[in-house]
Amino acid sequence: MKSRYTPVRLVVDSVEVFSFFRTMPLEEKSLKTRPRLRKLFRSPVFIACMGFAVRSLALCFAWHRGFENGPYAFEAGRVAQSIALGHGFSSPLATVLTGPTAWLCPMFPYLMAGVFRIWGIFTFKSLAVIQILNCIFASLTIFPIYATARRSFGTSIALLASWLWVFLPSAINRPVEDIWDTTLTALLFALIFWATLAVREKQNISAWAGYGALWALGALTNAAVISVFPFFLGWLVWDARKTPTGPARLIGAAFFAFVLLAPWTVRNYRVFGVWIPLRSNFGLELWLGNNPAGNEINSFSLHPFLNPAEGQQFKQLGEIPYMAAKRHEAITFIHSHPGITLGFILRRIAMFWFSVTDRPRMDWSAIPLYVKVLLLPNFLMILFGWAGAVMALRTRVRAGFLFAVVLLVFPLPYYLTHALVRYRFPIDPVITVLSVYGIACTLAWAGWHDRILPEDAAVSRVRPPKGSRE
Repeated sequence: MKSRYTPVRLVVDSVEVFSFFRTMPLEEKSLKTRPRLRKLFRSPVFIACMGFAVRSLALCFAWHRGFENGPYAFEAGRVAQSIALGHGFSSPLATVLTGPTAWLCPMFPYLMAGVFRIWGIFTFKSLAVIQILNCIFASLTIFPIYATARRSFGTSIALLASWLWVFLPSAINRPVEDIWDTTLTALLFALIFWATLAVREKQNISAWAGYGALWALGALTNAAVISVFPFFLGWLVWDARKTPTGPARLIGAAFFAFVLLAPWTVRNYRVFGVWIPLRSNFGLELWLGNNPAGNEINSFSLHPFLNPAEGQQFKQLGEIPYMAAKRHEAITFIHSHPGITLGFILRRIAMFWFSVTDRPRMDWSAIPLYVKVLLLPNFLMILFGWAGAVMALRTRVRAGFLFAVVLLVFPLPYYLTHALVRYRFPIDPVITVLSVYGIACTLAWAGWHDRILPEDAAVSRVRPPKGSRE
C-alpha cells in the first residue's frame, strides 16, 4: 500500500503531535500520541526525509571542516570537464589530453557535466550540488529497501531495515565522501532488485519494458550492475515457466534493455573501431591488481591518472592498445605467479567485505578514530547479512536465490582486479535488508521473535533448536 504522506502533511502532523504533547495531561499523552507517532514513524516518506536530514547534517559538518577547491572525481571529473567545455566524452587523465574515451560508463560524467555547465567547472558550488544529489540518491534508496524487505520478509523487517539505512555509518559517509557514481548506482541497483520481485506479477508489456529500461540505466551508470543480470533473468524465466505466456515477456524485456544500450555501443565502435559494450578499462584494472610492483593490494601509484609515465604511454599507444597491453601483462603475471595472485585475491576478499578504509595496511595507531568506530558496525552488518542470506535460502523465501546471487556474484570482478571501499556500496542496501533479517532469525532461534517481530511469517518459520524454549 502506498503511503499517503507528503512532506507538507508530515510537517503538519509533526506540529499536531507536538501541540498534543504540550497541552494534554500527562496521563493522556502516551495514549493519544502513540497512534499518530506510530503512523508517522512507519511512513517510508518520513523515514526518507529523516535520512536526508541526517545526511545533510553530515554534509554541513564536512563543509565546516573544509574542502579543498579544485579538480575532484578523478577520471569522471576530467571527462565531465571535457564535456562541459564542448570537447565531448574524452580525456580522462589529469594532465594529458588523450581524445575520445570509453573508460567510463556515460551516465555519471554527463550528470556532472550538466552541473558544471550551470554552477561552474570544479567550483565549490558544483561540488556542493553533486554532494547534495548524492545525499538525495542515498535517501531515496530507502524506498526500494522498504519495498524489497516488505515483499520478502514482512513489514517489521522493512521498517527496521529502512531505519537502519538512515543511521548506517557507511550510508552516511559515502554520499559525502565519494564524488562518484556510488550512491546513484546503489539506488538503481536497489530499484532493480525490487523491480525483479515486482515485475514477475505483472502481465502488461509496459511494466516489462520499464524493467528492461531500468537494467539499461543501471548498466550505463556502472557496468558492475550487469554481472547479476543473467541470474536475475534466469530466476524470472524459471518462475514464469508455468505461466501461459512463458518467458516471452522476459525475452522482450532483455531485448529492450540491449536496445537502450546500443547507442553507446555504436558510438564506441564508430570512435574506436572495436566493439566496446560499456567500458574499455578492464585490462588496466586487472593489471593494477596483478603486477610485479603490486606489493600492496592496490597499485594506484602506477595508475595513469597519477603516474606521468603511464599517462604518456596511454597517450602514445592510444586507449584500446594501452588497455590490451595491460591486460596481456596482467594475464602473464597471473600465469607466472599463481601463489602470489591467490594471496592477492584472498586479501582483496577480506578488504571487500571488512575494510572501512582504502588503506588497510595503515598502522592501527595512525587510523583516525572515526574509522575505528566504523569497524564494529561494518563487521556486524556483514556477519548478520550473510546469516540472513543463509536463512532466506533455508526457509525458502522466494527471493532467497536473488539475495545469494548478489552476495556471491557481484563481488567477483573486484576479487580478481582490486577492491575499494566504495565498490561494495551498491549492494549495501541488499546487505542491510539481509542483516536485519539475520538479526531477526537469530532472535527467533533464541525464542524471542513473538515479542519482537510478531508480524513476520518468514521469521516465524525459523525453528528453534531442540530443547530450546518454543
